[in-house]
Amino acid sequence: SGWSWSRKQGEEEDHQAAAAEGWREIKRRLAAQTHDLLILDEFTYPVNWGWVDIDDVVQTLAARPGFQHVVITGRRADGKLVAAADLVTEMGKVKHPMDAGQKGQKGIEW
Repeated sequence: SGWSWSRKQGEEEDHQAAAAEGWREIKRRLAAQTHDLLILDEFTYPVNWGWVDIDDVVQTLAARPGFQHVVITGRRADGKLVAAADLVTEMGKVKHPMDAGQKGQKGIEW
C-alpha cells in the first residue's frame, strides 16, 4: 500500500508493515500450494527499500514445495534475486499511453 503515485494514507512504517504482512501471506500460500502461479507485481520495490528481506525471499522461493511458478516484476532487481531466478527479462518502453497524457488505468497500471 505504500508505493506509487497513489499511496494510501499512513506513514512509511505503516506501509512497511503492510508489505511485511503481504510477504507473510505469500509465504503461507506458497507453503500451502494454494496457487500454481503467483505474480508479485512491482515486488522489487519493497525488497529494495528493505521492507522485505531479500535473503528470506530467495530462501523461501528456493524451498517452495511442489511446482509453483512465481513471477516478480519491478526495476532494479537485487542481484541475489537475479541469481536465483530461472528467467530474467529486461523490458524497455517504446510507447505508452501516458506519453500522450492518458492517466493510469485501474486494472492496467494498478
